[in-house]
Amino acid sequence: MQKILDAILAGELGEVGHLPVPEFYRGVVLHADETTMFDGLASRDKDPRRSLHLDEVATPKPAAGEVLVAVMASGINHNTVWSSIFEPIPTFGFLSRYGRTSPQAARHDLPYHVLGSDLSGVVLRCGAGVAGWSPGDEVVAHCLSVELDRPDGHSDTMLDPEQRIWGFETNFGGLAELALVKANQLMPKPRHLTWEEAAASGLVNSTAYRQLVSANGARVKQGDTVLIWGASGGLGSYATQLALNGGAIPVCVVSSPQKAEACRRMGAELVIDRSADGYRFWKDEQTQDPREWRRFGARIRELTGGDDPDIVFEHPGRETFGASVYVARRGGTIVTCASTSGYQHAYDNRYLWMNLKRIIGTHFANYREAWEANRLIAKGKIHPTLSEAVPLERAAQAVYDVHHNLHQGKVGVLCLAPEGGLGVRDSTVRARHVSAINRFRTKPVSA
Repeated sequence: MQKILDAILAGELGEVGHLPVPEFYRGVVLHADETTMFDGLASRDKDPRRSLHLDEVATPKPAAGEVLVAVMASGINHNTVWSSIFEPIPTFGFLSRYGRTSPQAARHDLPYHVLGSDLSGVVLRCGAGVAGWSPGDEVVAHCLSVELDRPDGHSDTMLDPEQRIWGFETNFGGLAELALVKANQLMPKPRHLTWEEAAASGLVNSTAYRQLVSANGARVKQGDTVLIWGASGGLGSYATQLALNGGAIPVCVVSSPQKAEACRRMGAELVIDRSADGYRFWKDEQTQDPREWRRFGARIRELTGGDDPDIVFEHPGRETFGASVYVARRGGTIVTCASTSGYQHAYDNRYLWMNLKRIIGTHFANYREAWEANRLIAKGKIHPTLSEAVPLERAAQAVYDVHHNLHQGKVGVLCLAPEGGLGVRDSTVRARHVSAINRFRTKPVSA
């Protein structure tokens, strides 16, 4: 592994295809025999630092259409939180079901699961039939894994019956020194970014793009008022940028003064600190409080000069969904994914049907949407929202921090990269955007 890393750091990328690939590599894994370790505990009390392990695992060989990548950096997403606390179900069930679909997929059904749905790195090996990518290419990966053996996915690959999220519903993910991906997951690494910055955007930026911009989502347009929950978080920080970039007016909902300031640094002017305002949308576990919906809606109109949101960018789920349906304007759209506070949504349907509102469900992005989202990063139109990057050895702590919302933006993980700040290939473009690239930074890269 050291020879591969040395070649990458020296810029001798043409050499990596000739260097031997190690038989084992380090990755952040779950163990199948530990899936009951949190039984009886509330979600918040389940500690990813107990379930996540940094192990040496066997290196898979790329099959037809697959690529083995040397991972320089990765990132923490909420799906790794779910995996680490075995909710809603242990991910080994996903691996088992995938493994039954083909001999090639059977390699994923293992007693350990290498997690992670983001990466930046360098192609090491290509399987049979891979075109357009070669050893030595610097890449990022989106997390959509599809088979496309049936017609359903050929207008929108997200509709493929065998659509899965790599590193969550498949094995050999990006929180590791090596990763196995399909060739159609690859995209060019933005040349002006470091490894850790380039790895930060794949999942969340693509998800936000489909949810907010794409014809498969809310189709935001100039002048739209967009309510964005968790606007300084991994997903919301990209939604805020996409709204601003498209001429819309984001109303950013956050949970602290520090997160409010992060939104203002992006250029957002309308910010609600829900903790300071004390919104409590649920009276108890079973009962929502419509008075709080109305109070929240009044606050939005106060900020916007009387406008209700044309679009509500929903991802918290259970905690906020009733309020989201209520505050959307007549004929407005609630576009939803993730449900990080709970999957069981409850809302008053009178405010939906009688006011002609729509709910749209979206999930990640197809290859074209992910490619367009990455192109915006490469063009310097959208910027990574990396707050810190930690070594692979501290990935479990980073997952814990995301689980407890102790972060803002995206938390990166240095995999093979020995330190932060490496991998920039276009310093001229970087110089034009460096302040925007660093505006979410809360900590220096950890040693």
